[in-house]
Amino acid sequence: MVFALSTHFNELPSVMNLAAVEVGKHWYWTIGDFQLHGQVLVVSWFVISLITIIIALGTNDLKLLPEKYLQNLVEYLFEYIRDIAKTQIGEEEYQTWIPFIGTLFIFIFGCNWTGALLPWSVVEIPNGELAAPTNDINTTAALALLTSIAYFSAGLRKKGFGYFQKYVEPTPILLPINVLEDFTKPLSLSFRLFGNILADELVVGVLLSLVPLIIPIPIMLLGLFTSAIQALVFPTLPG
Repeated sequence: MVFALSTHFNELPSVMNLAAVEVGKHWYWTIGDFQLHGQVLVVSWFVISLITIIIALGTNDLKLLPEKYLQNLVEYLFEYIRDIAKTQIGEEEYQTWIPFIGTLFIFIFGCNWTGALLPWSVVEIPNGELAAPTNDINTTAALALLTSIAYFSAGLRKKGFGYFQKYVEPTPILLPINVLEDFTKPLSLSFRLFGNILADELVVGVLLSLVPLIIPIPIMLLGLFTSAIQALVFPTLPG
């Protein structure tokens, strides 16, 4: 029995192999010793280009009383992000955080909605298919790390090493729990966004294959709403 157990454990994948477990197929780009998910980069560049064009057109030839729809859209978006930052951070320091929160919100929102609204499946690529960059765990993990780094750097910049005093408040007994709470936030953020977007795409795909006409529409609308909420939650929840 002991021999059988040892043989079974020897056949299990190593930790390094488990780290290579993937969801779906990917179009790999090889740069040196690194492999990149090409389909994620292509759609990300498309989203960034689209956002840049919309903002450039909306802020070109600004009027005191907006005459263009895009200027109205950009101003409304800025005011919305400004209000979020003011609510989350406070009157004194919110202005310095508007670019960071705004960039995350607009990028994630753009990725989620372009993935849901545009028929990426009709574009053929060598392997896999184009989809929302946020349905790739690497993208959401990178964004989560950015928010956590910003969160810690802001605390250190404001309070210095006294920032770490919060881990022993209200009692040192809670030190392990407080540390665990902060260091699991990137994991929670990345899996929440990744899971929501991936699950939405899978559900819509299954319903489209089974009942292709009316039933998937409410699910798609719910997915758009959920995608917008995730874009809002992601840059504000770490604080």
